[in-house]
Amino acid sequence: MFLVISTLVAYNYKNKRAGWRAASSGGGRTREPPRESESFTLQLFRGRLEPAQVFPYPDVLNEEQRDTLTQLVPPVERFFREVNDPARNDTDANISPETLSALWELGAFGLQVPTDLGGMGLSNTQYARLVEVVGAHDLGVGITLGAHQSIGFKGILLFGDEAQRAKYLPRVTGGEYAAFCLTEPSSGSDAGSIKTRAELAPDGKHYILNGSKIWISNGGIAEIMTVFAQTPIQKDGKTVDKVTAFIVERSFGGVSNGPPENKMGIKCSNTAEVYYEDVRVPLENVLGGVGNGFKVAMNILNNGRFGMAAALAGTQRSCIAQAAQHAATRRQFGKTLAEFGTIQEKLARMAVLQYVTETLAYVVSGNMDAGCRDYHLEAAVSKVFASEAAWTVCDEAIQVLGGMGFMKATGLERVLRDLRIFRIFEGTNEILRLFVALTGIQYAGSHLMELQRAFKNPTANLGLIFSEAGRRAARSVGLGAPAELRPLVADELRIEAQRLAQCVAAHGEAVEAALRRYGRAVVDQQFLLNRLASSAICAYTSAAVLSRASRAATRGLPSAAQELQLAAAWCNEAADRIDTDLRACREGSGGQGAQWTRLAALGQRVAAEGAQLTTNPLGI
Repeated sequence: MFLVISTLVAYNYKNKRAGWRAASSGGGRTREPPRESESFTLQLFRGRLEPAQVFPYPDVLNEEQRDTLTQLVPPVERFFREVNDPARNDTDANISPETLSALWELGAFGLQVPTDLGGMGLSNTQYARLVEVVGAHDLGVGITLGAHQSIGFKGILLFGDEAQRAKYLPRVTGGEYAAFCLTEPSSGSDAGSIKTRAELAPDGKHYILNGSKIWISNGGIAEIMTVFAQTPIQKDGKTVDKVTAFIVERSFGGVSNGPPENKMGIKCSNTAEVYYEDVRVPLENVLGGVGNGFKVAMNILNNGRFGMAAALAGTQRSCIAQAAQHAATRRQFGKTLAEFGTIQEKLARMAVLQYVTETLAYVVSGNMDAGCRDYHLEAAVSKVFASEAAWTVCDEAIQVLGGMGFMKATGLERVLRDLRIFRIFEGTNEILRLFVALTGIQYAGSHLMELQRAFKNPTANLGLIFSEAGRRAARSVGLGAPAELRPLVADELRIEAQRLAQCVAAHGEAVEAALRRYGRAVVDQQFLLNRLASSAICAYTSAAVLSRASRAATRGLPSAAQELQLAAAWCNEAADRIDTDLRACREGSGGQGAQWTRLAALGQRVAAEGAQLTTNPLGI
């Protein structure tokens, strides 16, 4: 059965041939062995349960870092309660100068910049905690802060050389705003298709930058920008275009911007189109190397996504507080709302979603602080889950409050408008789902190909064959048992842990079946890829909450009983969703495949017609 894998798993995703490299001699090509990873989500696509980055729940703060947070959180919370006015910010579509000045004084614009360069030197986990406070009060202010440091100058932190860091980091912590300039009118999710260009000047000391960017947060106020442009480079004796990242100052000249955009939400954050006309960018302002811009951009985005989950965990906590207080005091039909089962279910599900979101924020930031390198899929999962959970929680909070929730006075309608952008920017949720599924499949496929090659010379590869193939063969005939997770969790969660382990094995089987069925064409099977991504999100979130709740139980935390219930509630329903998603993947050309074909045809027809496909039933 294993010999038929062959080229079916050798699909190519966006020119990425995993592991291929030119042979060092002889002009041939060899293939590097697939890399191993401690990423839970990557290994999930192989049907393997990898606990290293989830269990035990990360605990990365030392005593000094905890003391620092203890000192920082109260004044930041007090600032947002007593100084910042989110309703005024929304109405004015602007943050008051007094508020911005106070935020600069608090050090809020340089949280992760090293102290010797003017910042506060916070870790990712410390940053997450403060961002959670901001998200609980004003997402518009949060976007201004995040666009500045989570992505605006993050490239200088990650890729800047010593001179760049010394020159620019003190400035972005001392009053000058930063922006991340990638999106263009003709390129949104497809970042590689940008049109902005930078050509080397005749003096060889500057690049001449021309083009424009749209929907740039802080675009109208930023002095220092990370700008991405196509640059010509020599490759294999030919001139080709590759994206390069540049540090651009407004003071270079030729930089201008349009008026602030009129948006649905996050109105107080400045969003504008930015134009570059013959901007002379010094050679030393290339960031991360010529032609490495795509890598720089993706690493910036991947590195900052956990902050979105942290902020939205705070938003959800605030929404839940409003809904819970109203439900406990509002009386109807002789009872408080909280006594009705329908409201109890709403509040419970809101609490579960917030718990999962918050858990993701700190497991990802904890992994990053611990030096883990493979956290990109988990960060993407945290962004997707958090943005969708926050929308649901806020919407349900409005529902619990009823007519009062619809009124501006409660602030929930503003929060709902602010939340809508989070499913779109820094990678739409649709693109991130495909990123999770395709990256996972590519990883699984590379290992399956290695196994197929091993069978060509079994004597030399007995270890690989018996470890991988033996495991799969035993499982296929019902002799294998899923990986054991129960020893890692609290006794109260062992049933949920066992079911998760079964889901992990089933996910791997579904991926292998998809590769066998579609081969290279799996990249185009978006109905299937979306179900695999959904299954992966449910599996990873389940592992994360099992870990967090187990820690609470082990340490005897006051919240342990509630955490065990929250984790069990999520894991049970997540496992049901995994079963449904994987069953749909397995059916292939059966009933579910026919449904996907039907939906694809309907969608194409709606697009072709440019309207709904039917007329009013009255025919008038």
